[in-house]
Amino acid sequence: MASARPLADRLRPKTLAEVTGQEHLTGADGTLTRMIASGSLGSMIFWGPPGTGKTTVARLLSGEAGLAFEQISAIFSGVADLKKVFESARARRMSGRQTLLFVDEIHRFNRAQQDSFLPVIEDGTVILVGATTENPSFELNAALLSRARVLTFKPHAEASLEELLTRAEAAENRPLPLDADARASLIRMADGDGRAVLTLAEEVWRAARKGEIFDAAALQDIVQRRAPVYDKSQDGHYNLISALHKSVRGSDPDAALYYLCRMLDAGEDPLYLGRRLVRMAVEDIGLADPQALMICNAAKDAYDYLGSPEGELALAQACVYLATAPKSNAVYTAYKAAMRAAKENGSLLPPKHILNAPTKLMKGEGYGEGYRYDHDEPDAFSGQDYFPEKMGRRTFYDPPERGFERELRKRIDWWTKLRRERSS
Repeated sequence: MASARPLADRLRPKTLAEVTGQEHLTGADGTLTRMIASGSLGSMIFWGPPGTGKTTVARLLSGEAGLAFEQISAIFSGVADLKKVFESARARRMSGRQTLLFVDEIHRFNRAQQDSFLPVIEDGTVILVGATTENPSFELNAALLSRARVLTFKPHAEASLEELLTRAEAAENRPLPLDADARASLIRMADGDGRAVLTLAEEVWRAARKGEIFDAAALQDIVQRRAPVYDKSQDGHYNLISALHKSVRGSDPDAALYYLCRMLDAGEDPLYLGRRLVRMAVEDIGLADPQALMICNAAKDAYDYLGSPEGELALAQACVYLATAPKSNAVYTAYKAAMRAAKENGSLLPPKHILNAPTKLMKGEGYGEGYRYDHDEPDAFSGQDYFPEKMGRRTFYDPPERGFERELRKRIDWWTKLRRERSS
């Protein structure tokens, strides 16, 4: 009978050199290899997705550096647990041995708990190695980050996952019962997670009858396809929405549609995506195609009306429309410039000729005096100045020669010419 220990645990590397997929850290010229060789380890934050070896590497580091190893999880530990760990580390240090304290999910600790690490790091009681799947810049205190080096763990490449499968076959002394396409499919299902690829391999061995070889379709039936790695509130969410937005802005409908489907497949709220498409319509298309905003609002309403799965097609249609529309951020840029001017210039009074004068006092102050009603002027255009006198005339909106804004450019140029003629 096979060992009760999971395959991933049995294949855990025994030395840093055996770690696969993180050569930039554990290879011959890797960052951690150099630290060990120099005999000097500092506190570190290991940042990367699940199944990339963060816990394993921390344990191996302590062994190769001759340090005591303590491990806690921020999910299950509180202030009392931290105090016990710190006291044990101080006692060890008194006897001449330093402690590597590995904190899994360190971002789960609150700000005060994170601050409790600062004195024991500074006085050398512990070398802290924190592991997190979330961006440390957002989740960890600046004070803690200033005392620890952030090392990034990368998702396993396909070659690295293939190497893990080869090691598994050697350990099991039997090949995986998969054809070439199924093997490639299993590697893709693992989504860069080394632990996952070994777990999937175990499922395949358990399911296979003697002499049976699975193709890709049979493999999917057996393992029921692992869900995409995607947390709607964290980095995966922000990375994909950024990719979608930039693909639309870059006029690549195929890439935009791909990222839209990635997010839908991962369980993103379709109405959130509808709102983001509306944002893209006003930020990146603007008046180059005034229909873009209408189409995105209609797509959002269509999803609200139809629900899933039919409503997603309306979002896809809007996404492709935005990606293929002429692009302009002229209104977006103009809005930011106008807002900046509004903040910088204070409460300037508009010119008196465009102010209403409902009282005699206001008329006596010159309110409304000299105002020219544009509809009574030639071309329905008076050419008056509407900016506060102390501010002077400004230009915020500068439409490009693209899409519908080409027509707006002509109108503005014509009004500018008339204004110049009539003001002189």
